[in-house]
Amino acid sequence: MSDDSPLLVSEDVYLTSGVHIGTQQKSADMKEFIFKVRNDGLYVLDVKKTDERIRIASKFLSRIDPEKILVVSARVYGQKPVKMFADTIGAKSFPGRFVPGTLTNPSLDVFTEPDVIVVTDPAADQQALREAVSVGLPVVALCDANNELRYVDLVIPTNNKGRRSLAAVYWLLTREILKARGQLASDEDYKLTIEDFEAEL
Repeated sequence: MSDDSPLLVSEDVYLTSGVHIGTQQKSADMKEFIFKVRNDGLYVLDVKKTDERIRIASKFLSRIDPEKILVVSARVYGQKPVKMFADTIGAKSFPGRFVPGTLTNPSLDVFTEPDVIVVTDPAADQQALREAVSVGLPVVALCDANNELRYVDLVIPTNNKGRRSLAAVYWLLTREILKARGQLASDEDYKLTIEDFEAEL
């Protein structure tokens, strides 16, 4: 993707949602997604790369049976976005505490066998990540400047702690998946807004 190709939304949407605001620590893994470091020591993520990865992730996810997609978020601000995302595309969501054994213990009521898992933060969603790896699932993860990528197959670089940024990324992923599946003819037909995905304060 060349640098001058248009983004999925205006750069302004990314910036006002704080999608680019990273953390004050960076992991070696995330180096390629970092645009610069601010004077206050915050690492700034490259929204062009975020945009590129949202395209890749939505194409990949659009080819999977939605019922076989599991999206998780232990982080409070990620819970409403993952639920909206899952409800809209027909996937399963696990907002809140991930019950140990969900992916590995068939005797649990919550036991589920997805084909892919989407985690909102590999650090906060460690339990889900570990289980996904142990059963050989591909992992799509929203990763901030400080995340380790050891078990992540597809990274979406973004601020994965902000209320608005999580809403924006899941809102956009939802739209792109619906378009890739042919359920949405154009961006104009997409009636959901970022606010619909935003967690209550």
